[in-house]
Amino acid sequence: MSQELPKAYDPALIEEKWANYWVSEHLFDVPTPASPADVKNPFVQLLPPPNVTGRLHMGHMLNQTEMDILTRWHRMLGDTAVWVPGTDHAGIATQMMVERQLAAEGTTTREQLGREAFTDRVWEWKHQYGNAITDQMRRLGASVDWSREYFTMDERLSRAVKEAFVRLWKQGLIYRGAYIVNWDPTLKTAVSDLEVTHEERAGKLYHVRYPLADGTGSIIIATTRPETMLGDVAVAVNPADARYTALIGKMLKLPLTNREIPVVADDWANPEFGTGAVKVTPAHDPNDFAIGQRHNLPQLNILDESAHVKLSGSPYDGMDRYAARERIVEDLRSDGALIDVKDHTHAIALSQRTGVVIEPRLSMQWFLAVNKAPKSEGAGGFSPLNIAPPNPGFSPGPSSTAAPTSIAANAIAAVRDGHIKFTPEMYSKTYFEWMNNIHDWCISRQLWWGHRIPAWHCAACQGITVSRETPTTCSACGDTHIEQSTDVLDTWFSSGLLPFTVFDWPNPTPDTGMPQLTPALAAFYPTSLLVTGFDILFFWVARMIMLGCHFMLDVPMPDGSPRTLAEAVPFREVYIHALVRDANREKMSKTKGNVIDPIEIIERFGTDAVRFTLASMASPGTDIAFSEARTEGYRAFANKIWNAARFLFMNMDRARAAGIEVTLPANTALGSTNNLGTPFMEQSDMTGGATDPIESRWIVARLSQTAAAVNSALAVYRFDEAASLVYQFFWGDLCDWYLEIVKLRLNFDITAEAFPTSDDSERALAAANNALSTLVTVFDAALRLLSPFMPFLTEEIWHALYAGVPPAKSIALTRYPQASDFVCDTAAIREMELLQELVVSIRALRKELGVPEKESAPIRLHAGPDLTAHLEFHQEILDRLARVSAIHISDSSLTGANARSTASFDVAVVYERKIDVTAERERLTKELAKLEKQIAANEARLADESFTGKAPAHIVDGLRKQTADLITLRDKTRDGLDGLG
Repeated sequence: MSQELPKAYDPALIEEKWANYWVSEHLFDVPTPASPADVKNPFVQLLPPPNVTGRLHMGHMLNQTEMDILTRWHRMLGDTAVWVPGTDHAGIATQMMVERQLAAEGTTTREQLGREAFTDRVWEWKHQYGNAITDQMRRLGASVDWSREYFTMDERLSRAVKEAFVRLWKQGLIYRGAYIVNWDPTLKTAVSDLEVTHEERAGKLYHVRYPLADGTGSIIIATTRPETMLGDVAVAVNPADARYTALIGKMLKLPLTNREIPVVADDWANPEFGTGAVKVTPAHDPNDFAIGQRHNLPQLNILDESAHVKLSGSPYDGMDRYAARERIVEDLRSDGALIDVKDHTHAIALSQRTGVVIEPRLSMQWFLAVNKAPKSEGAGGFSPLNIAPPNPGFSPGPSSTAAPTSIAANAIAAVRDGHIKFTPEMYSKTYFEWMNNIHDWCISRQLWWGHRIPAWHCAACQGITVSRETPTTCSACGDTHIEQSTDVLDTWFSSGLLPFTVFDWPNPTPDTGMPQLTPALAAFYPTSLLVTGFDILFFWVARMIMLGCHFMLDVPMPDGSPRTLAEAVPFREVYIHALVRDANREKMSKTKGNVIDPIEIIERFGTDAVRFTLASMASPGTDIAFSEARTEGYRAFANKIWNAARFLFMNMDRARAAGIEVTLPANTALGSTNNLGTPFMEQSDMTGGATDPIESRWIVARLSQTAAAVNSALAVYRFDEAASLVYQFFWGDLCDWYLEIVKLRLNFDITAEAFPTSDDSERALAAANNALSTLVTVFDAALRLLSPFMPFLTEEIWHALYAGVPPAKSIALTRYPQASDFVCDTAAIREMELLQELVVSIRALRKELGVPEKESAPIRLHAGPDLTAHLEFHQEILDRLARVSAIHISDSSLTGANARSTASFDVAVVYERKIDVTAERERLTKELAKLEKQIAANEARLADESFTGKAPAHIVDGLRKQTADLITLRDKTRDGLDGLG
């Protein structure tokens, strides 16, 4: 017998149990096959690795819900479904976390600890606190392959990161040089353009007089950052600006200093902005840096790592940049050099991590050249002294002459040529805009936590040794006095390698050292799909495409043939999911106080209800306005399913008490449990014979239709449509209609009074058994249909259905319903739709007429043969669902207050009631006006040749049919109005 379910549905009682079961049983772990041929239809996803410092937020919840739905769906289709989880070491965030911990303890600082001890402290923190977000994933039932879980600082991945750096260096694609970078003075490290936000702020524009050294005049410049004038090395004017032509080449006295600087001619100077003359500070502005390169100007860095003035002997030495600004402005005013100060609104660059104002700063950094063709692996770098390559500028790219094999060119071609598809498609345009204007990537960070750059500097010859292993001597001169670079790699460098490093790249060959194909790469690369948010499209998605296409082109295919670009891509498709907003469609932020904690919502409503809420609102390209009311509604949906299961189990027990053993579906499980996509046991059609009751044939047909529609919706990531279809089938078709009708058939209480002969009792038991068999089979299929969306609820009920001895270890390892599994009797669907329409009309009439709820009443019906032909079989259904005691067929149309008309029938409830003729005439008059207005609008469209000539035929035909139905209803409404006098 089936297991008994508690009376009340309580998600807290079942979710942790099944979450632990799925992990402890390793149900979703996928072994690496010996041969790619052993894998059937691999569907492989890589979880966007959350920061090791992270806690689950609504963005994570949406992303993981969508990925889990797709993974479970593909697994139930019989595909090899591999979902690889992991966490990112989050260099900046984790280092900040541990430094705050040290500050709270008040014992020491990072610098006092030293690098090695501090790194050990970070590892301690990681082991103690770093698994919080993956523990939450386990608790929420994400069906990932935990056997493949990674951490980006694991030894295996660290080796791969080091290998990638060394190979890029030897290919001449990594170089080191002094460039302007975005500097975070709080973190004391460079950050990328993508980690910088811009904000409009009110500021000042300072006009300062720079006198000519020969005393013959002056130039007035305008600046928003007067403190940087301490690093000025020139003033630039446009060569076409007649005001300054005679001054080009002359020297100026830099106020507040003892230095002289030249006037140079450069097209960058805009004659129409400010005074037309701009101060040039190459070490503190990217545009000035480029001017300095063009004119061979010195680069004077006047700020230290924390944005304090660093000028020995200067009165401003040691001052914070903003304190120095105030002092400098006052000194300029005292010297008479300050001409004017104007209010000025301009964009300020802010660090995403700390919120501090970014300081453009000249700094020695490591770069990856993305628009340069790789050379055959050799010495690497650009020169022994590591001076920047010719004309580097702040942004060496883009280059219109980029070699076709450059990292950026390959990444552009991969999307342009259709090897990678974006959904929604509009994001491919955004991708191209960024990739076509991409700069060389600054891959170094001045942190202690992260992958330390495998490069050693020689004090004797200034050369650099890049090596996979720690060297003892300089590769250039042999000197032993070498020290490893103190920089670490940008976090996105290591995470950009993940699509292939998680599958054991590089696995070098013993003889050549070249990466070779691993069994995991052969089976699971490229991955199938990346589900992620727009916010990391450039941080991560673009960099995975660049690095995947670059490195995997060197790895042969399983048959030994060279890999093409189409086969080197890291994934076939990118699905960009929506942003989760609050119920008012406002972006969530701590400042606004509208952040929704998914854990708190889950504790109130259950994981399944939250998942279903997100899925039901997840439409490509549309943000989600998360609503607790919707979640509460889906909690009620789960409760409805729970109660339906209890009803089913009760009737299964009644059947067994009557000597009938219920047959449960047994051909829906995987033929094997190795998770490598072994086909399911063949599913036989559930036919629903022609002699079965209408409700049996109809529910089976609706199941077929729903299965087809849900599978189609999931194939194009319409999670909202798929969820809605499952909801409508389970709540509407199955619970509201079918269960109410099937109660007529489930009669297992055989008595002599009710069934005088044995033939009667046998027929009754057979009918009940058939009805129960259909109910069990349909309910089982509906659970499987719902399972990817609500895995906990369906797992609990499914195991209870099989009394704890199911055909598979989990419902997640059973067959996902397909349209072909069930006969779709379209005639039964049409017949049932008419019957439903009739029931709804009768119920509405009874309510208007005030018929007591438990009192039956006869009806009169005027309809065509498609409805009346089966009425003798529907009498019981109409009696149960609409309290119809008798049916009288009318040869003529029915009118009056007791009647209602549709395009298919007229129906009247025979019940005496005083009619308010005036109110009824008013109602019919309004209804007639509404119908005539709609008919006129439809006829106007049908008369428009531009519409009928261009619109699809089925649209035009549908409008004509709708108009004909409206005309029928209008005529009937007129008759009813006339009948009132």
